[in-house]
Amino acid sequence: MSTITTKDGTEIYYKDWGTGKPLVFHHGWPLSGDDWDAQMMFFLKQGYRVIAHDRRGHGRSTQVAGGHDMDTYAADVAALTEALDLKDAIHIGHSTGGGEAIHYAANLGKGRVAKVVLISAVTPLMVQTENNPDGVPMAIFDEIRQGTAFNRAQYFKDFTVPFYGYNREGAKISQGIQDNWWRQGMMGGVKAQHDGIKAFSETDFTEDLKSVDIPVLVLHGEDDQIVPFPISGAKAFKLLKHGTLISYPGFPHGMPATEADTINKDLLAFIKA
Repeated sequence: MSTITTKDGTEIYYKDWGTGKPLVFHHGWPLSGDDWDAQMMFFLKQGYRVIAHDRRGHGRSTQVAGGHDMDTYAADVAALTEALDLKDAIHIGHSTGGGEAIHYAANLGKGRVAKVVLISAVTPLMVQTENNPDGVPMAIFDEIRQGTAFNRAQYFKDFTVPFYGYNREGAKISQGIQDNWWRQGMMGGVKAQHDGIKAFSETDFTEDLKSVDIPVLVLHGEDDQIVPFPISGAKAFKLLKHGTLISYPGFPHGMPATEADTINKDLLAFIKA
C-alpha cells in the first residue's frame, strides 16, 4: 500500500495514478478515497494524474484516537502534497472533503493549488448558531453522533437512503451504491467518524472562502437532504472572489456517484477552462 507518515505518526493511505496535471480528491464523511471511483477512472482516461487519500481514521489510514479536526485534516493534506511534490494541482472535495480542500487551499496550499471544486460541500458553516440562524440544529448532529457511536452498522445502512435521495418518488435505487457506502464507512474507525462530525458541522469556513484568490467551482444538488443547498452552496458561492456556481434541480447529496456523467462533464469543463 502507498502511505505517508505524518508528524504524529499517522499513516495516510493514498492512490496515485497516471501522469499529467494532478487532480486531488477529498472524500466525504465517513467514507474513503474509494468514493471517487467514477471520477478517478474518468479523469485517468482523460490523461490526468488522479490522487485520492483516506482521511486519518478513515478507510485504510491509521485509526488514531486524535487529530480529527479540520486543521489536522488540512495538515495531513499538506504532508501528502509535499511528499508527492504536487504543484498547480486542482483540489476537488465532496461534503466534508470540500471543507478540507478549501481549508487546505486557504491556509497551507498557497503556491501549490491552481483551482478548487466544492461538491455538496459543508461550507461555509452547517450548524445553527446565533450568527447562523438558518443552520442545522445541533440536535441533528447529536443524533448522528449517537447513531455512529453506538449503532453504526445499522445507522450507516439507513443513512444511505437520504444520502442518495433514494427516499424520493421515482428514484432509481442501486443496492451496489448503498453497499459500497456501507463498506467504506465500516472500514473506518468509529472514534474518527464520531469526532469528525464536530469537524464538518462546527467548522466555520467563511474566512477560508473569502481569502482564496483562485477559481473555485461550487456544485450542489438542490435536493440535497444531508447538506441543504440554501445554507451551503448558495452561501459559499457569494463569499468567493472567483466563484462559479452550478446547482442541479433534484440532485441528491451523493450526486458524484448517482449523477457521475453530469458531474464529470462539468468538472472537466472547469478543469480545462
